[in-house]
Amino acid sequence: MMKKNCLVAVALLSLALAGGCAKGGNGIVPPPPSIDVSITSPSNVNPNAIYPTQSMTLTATVSNSTNTAVSWSLGPATTCTGTPNPCGTLTPVAPAPTPATATYVAPQCSPQPAACLSGAQPTITATLVSDTSVTGTQALTLVDITTDVAPLKLSVGTTGGTGGAGLTQQFTAVAVPDYAPQTFTWTCTAGGSQNNCANFRQDSNVSGLAYYTADDSCGSNCVQISAASTLDPSGCSPNPKYCTIATASLVNSRVNGTYTFQSSGYDTNNNPIAVVGTFTAANGTISTGAEEVLTASGPSAIQITGGSYQPTPSDTNNSNNAGTLTLSPSGAYPYEYQVVLDGAGDIQMIESDGQGKGSGIAQKSSSSFTGTVAQTYAFGFTGVDSNGKRVGYAGLMGFNGQFSGTPPTGGLSGLIDVNDGGQSSNSVCSSAPPCTITGAYSQNGNGSWHLALTSPVKMGLDFFVASGTTNKSSPLTFYAISTDPVATNPVVSGTMVLQDSSQTYNIAAFKATSVSALTGTGPNGANTNVSLTLGTTDGNGNFAGQFDQNNAGAVLSGAQFPPTGSNNYTYAASGTSGRYTFNMLGNPTANPVQAPLPFVLYASGANRGFLLDQNSSSVMTGTMNPQGKIPCAGNICALSASELPGTYAAATTSSGSSGVSPTATNLLLASQGGSPPVYNVSGTQYPAGPTQPVNGAYTLLSSGAGTISLTTPLAQNYVIYAVDTSGCTKQSGPVCAIQDFLMIDEDKTKTNTNPSIIFAQQ
Repeated sequence: MMKKNCLVAVALLSLALAGGCAKGGNGIVPPPPSIDVSITSPSNVNPNAIYPTQSMTLTATVSNSTNTAVSWSLGPATTCTGTPNPCGTLTPVAPAPTPATATYVAPQCSPQPAACLSGAQPTITATLVSDTSVTGTQALTLVDITTDVAPLKLSVGTTGGTGGAGLTQQFTAVAVPDYAPQTFTWTCTAGGSQNNCANFRQDSNVSGLAYYTADDSCGSNCVQISAASTLDPSGCSPNPKYCTIATASLVNSRVNGTYTFQSSGYDTNNNPIAVVGTFTAANGTISTGAEEVLTASGPSAIQITGGSYQPTPSDTNNSNNAGTLTLSPSGAYPYEYQVVLDGAGDIQMIESDGQGKGSGIAQKSSSSFTGTVAQTYAFGFTGVDSNGKRVGYAGLMGFNGQFSGTPPTGGLSGLIDVNDGGQSSNSVCSSAPPCTITGAYSQNGNGSWHLALTSPVKMGLDFFVASGTTNKSSPLTFYAISTDPVATNPVVSGTMVLQDSSQTYNIAAFKATSVSALTGTGPNGANTNVSLTLGTTDGNGNFAGQFDQNNAGAVLSGAQFPPTGSNNYTYAASGTSGRYTFNMLGNPTANPVQAPLPFVLYASGANRGFLLDQNSSSVMTGTMNPQGKIPCAGNICALSASELPGTYAAATTSSGSSGVSPTATNLLLASQGGSPPVYNVSGTQYPAGPTQPVNGAYTLLSSGAGTISLTTPLAQNYVIYAVDTSGCTKQSGPVCAIQDFLMIDEDKTKTNTNPSIIFAQQ
């Protein structure tokens, strides 16, 4: 009986195995046929942004079938019908047995502009001929070509020097998507008529570049300049949706009004020198002003009795932005600066009088500070001590607003961190940082204000009110300078920025991407050490991103932090005053890893403030600023090189050593078109000597980091970090005009032991 049961079991097992063989020989069911449809040419096509008339090749790859022939269709059938087809055309090219291909061409905008409106979504389908239930699809989204013109708003000078000729302003245009043809039809009107733009012309080599020479008599915002894609002539129709119209105001001179300025550098004996002050100009002629100068001999206050701003008419392409600023203080220097102006009229300047090497900035003065309102300012100061060692201050200065008495005074309180030659415990702040600030403030007779500190030590500083308001989006800014004798305290100068009082300064307040720029000295106090950091704070105390650094010629490029398996890049809040600690720099790529340096940050707002390294002899000082908005198309948020075309005023910021040779440059970034597109750099560089042309190319990654590679005046490589990306203007696949970027020299083939940070502003 047992034997019979065993035979039955064997028989049943044999049947089961036989059944398995019937399904594939080993019990595994073969996968069903499938089709994958993809865009195979060009390689950079984004299916979510297909521009009018764009052509592409699609390939249908059939799997798990010996029959690979497919049929092609364009749908949905309810809307993709008619002549011409509003969804475009689809033409089969190669049949099976090779992978089946087809060519798709997007519809034209003319004569059917409705077909080019953003949001239309045709679908391309490949169907297996041997089994019509098997299909593969590729969805597309049609978008109109969006054009962006820069600069968007500015003043154009109508006279140049003593010759009376109109000045020239360059305008750039870019088409998005980036791989769309960069060909444009430009329009210029002055006072509502195209006939008044006789001196407007399109560049003969670069379609996205045009020049306007101010030769019209209309006034504010009377000149309008636009560029439409040649594939969509209606793109810049009245009330346009897919292009910007730049406006320009015609003025006799771009330098008008009262300005506050600061400059720092070195005299011809390599001694540090700093100056802050104010001047008033009318049509480029400077009438009055005052400045305070800090030299190796100590501080001095000087009246400005005259001067002028003269644009540079000899440079026909850049004369609207560049010029010479001359001040006439009695017996003092610096007194002459080579300057470049951004679209807002801010003046970036380098010393050009042959008396030293310095750089700085001038901005329209604000009248929003009265001393009668309680306000707190974050500050960052840099200078040297009595032994010539580099020193940095960072902290908070609180004005109590109780400004009264004869003469009126108010009270000060706050916090300060000091690094003196690598020592956080020093003659200014001898206890564990931070140290407490107390003192008083009063008004001077020359338009400046005085800060008289009683602790942590007796110390004097003056400041002039620069730009801004009490609005957190454009906070009040002061330029400050020491008033103490050189032997008494370290001599410093720097900036104070109104703190956003609506912000709670805890860890959670810092949850965004920021760009930090730091300058210090190289090893043993010689040469310079500069870095740029693109970092994201997560609101929980973690800091991650990348940085570039040039430490006296030792270059570290694109270092990612934190290193794998480490969490040593962190940040923390010290109470809720706005004082934070950050771990930055180091070398996460080294083996073993070089630990980050401890920094203190005093915040003027969320992800914004002044940085100071706490204990290295480099005494790295600088700022952190939010990167801003990043444009999104669908679920993809990224920056692109197409957000940079425009004219930029670029100049060296404060230097860490006398070995830096400051430059001021008019940079023109433009698209040459092509697939992939090529982006060029041109312009004019104004060192203290003869002017030199600038030529090269640039790139930008989705994160906002990129490169500039120059071929002239010298073959040189720079890394750039986009800072202010707030200029989103478009409604479809928005374009963001990048207002500012920072750059440092990091050419590994050329050892530059005195690198500097250059700030470029549109």
